[in-house]
Amino acid sequence: MVDGPAETLSGAKRRLVLYLSGVAVLMLGYAALYQWGMATFEGTSVSYIDALHVVVETFTTTGYGEDAARWTTDAMKLITIPMMVSGVTVIFLTLPLFLVPLVEEALRTAPPATTEQTDHVIICSFTSRGDTLVEELESRGVPYVVVDEDRETAQRLYAEEYEVVHGNPESVDTLEAANAEDAMALVADDDDETNASIILSAKQAAPDLHVISLIEDGTLSDYHKYAGADEVVSPRRILGESLARKAASPIAADIDGAIEIGDDFEVAEVLVQRDSALEGDTIAESAIGRRTGVNIIGAWFRGEFVTPPDPEAVVDEHTILLVTGREEQLERLKELTRSETRRFRRGKVIVAGYGEVGATAADALVSANVPSLVLDEVDKPGVDVIGDATNKQAFLSADIDEGQSVILALDNDTTAIFATLVIKQLSPETEVIARANDAESIAKLYRAGAEYVLALSTVSGRILASNLTEEEVIAPESQVEIVRTTAPQIAGQTLAEADVRARTNCTVIAVERNDELLTEVGPDFTIRSEDTLIVAGTDDDINQFNVVCG
Repeated sequence: MVDGPAETLSGAKRRLVLYLSGVAVLMLGYAALYQWGMATFEGTSVSYIDALHVVVETFTTTGYGEDAARWTTDAMKLITIPMMVSGVTVIFLTLPLFLVPLVEEALRTAPPATTEQTDHVIICSFTSRGDTLVEELESRGVPYVVVDEDRETAQRLYAEEYEVVHGNPESVDTLEAANAEDAMALVADDDDETNASIILSAKQAAPDLHVISLIEDGTLSDYHKYAGADEVVSPRRILGESLARKAASPIAADIDGAIEIGDDFEVAEVLVQRDSALEGDTIAESAIGRRTGVNIIGAWFRGEFVTPPDPEAVVDEHTILLVTGREEQLERLKELTRSETRRFRRGKVIVAGYGEVGATAADALVSANVPSLVLDEVDKPGVDVIGDATNKQAFLSADIDEGQSVILALDNDTTAIFATLVIKQLSPETEVIARANDAESIAKLYRAGAEYVLALSTVSGRILASNLTEEEVIAPESQVEIVRTTAPQIAGQTLAEADVRARTNCTVIAVERNDELLTEVGPDFTIRSEDTLIVAGTDDDINQFNVVCG
């Protein structure tokens, strides 16, 4: 176990003790030297206690220079000069290096060790995907408590107004302090071994508690279930399958990977290709709605998602349109987004990185009968080409110029960004479908040239939120949330009267009413209390929709 800040503080205290001990030895030494100097050079007998008193006064500056009139010889002055300099140095070093940090630590508010929350979700411990989960739970009004052993992390979260309990999530006492008996669920979100221990402790603290475990290694699922987990989620496998689906049905060529909302009604992401009929036009000039019948929900412009898109925004080869429509409407849009000078290659898919995500993606491609090749820097079963994904020679060995697309399943975002640049320099027409560990890296990967990016933390958080709440997330792996939800606060109003888009930035793309899917939901459409709305928007926008309309 890592104690982190506690260890640091303990080390600081030990250094302070050693420092003060050294100062004491120095002062005692100066006292003996002062006593000897006064007897030898001034002919004056001074007791050791009096000599020590003079040294302490000099070091602390409380009686600075009191005996100066008795120092008549140069030799005695040469003894007292370093003593005075040492005293001032000790004062200046002690305050900033030791005393100030200790005082700050003592004054700092300690994170709580218990909670009064009930019907809450306990999150053990705090990670980037936990951050997404917290946002999702807050948007749905579900209380939570983060349990984290790292004092500095718990203190930071508490200062940022998270609900937090500082303690060891593997400890039954800590989980009882987190009120596990009255919790609705617990999410074990640490490493695989620690999660197994957390599950056992959770079931001891509250036998009926619903426990969800997130695992890095999908092969360990049975062990976690045996430990007592009610659900085991492998975000990396889900991410790998999602990446493979994108590669199997390239967004630049087809829309088979669209999200089906109902019979013959879908939400799709469509990449605008270089030299297509839409390239260079503004959204308004393109007249996409009139020409195809689709409804534009939003668009990515070089990695930045905008909803709704500005009518004057220019569509270029890196633009991805998020649209809704029926199959024939999406087909018409696909024709407009295709290049007029080239057709998309139907070559193999190169999977770069053969960890959990890459292996899952490779298996999914094989199951879909899509030709593929695996590149990894480690020689192991399943790897076809050995090489570094940031080295162009590795991709040349993998025949990148014949590749349909590359799935970057690398576990380091910086490496993935650089690999994207390498691929685009070698083969600009090859699609790059990338995994990102953190949502902050998505925009960078798009700017580097990636056609599609999925963030592991976002996928994990949304999957968990969907499992823990009644709100159904239709596509948890998508960068835009598409949810089924109710809107009792705007029942009886038209969409224009409720002003949903202006107030929340969300788009109501369809409504389920009496087992019928209604897709013609214009400004005059009236919401009923029994309606289930299908809404699209970013995380923050969906959160705002739930506040305003839910």
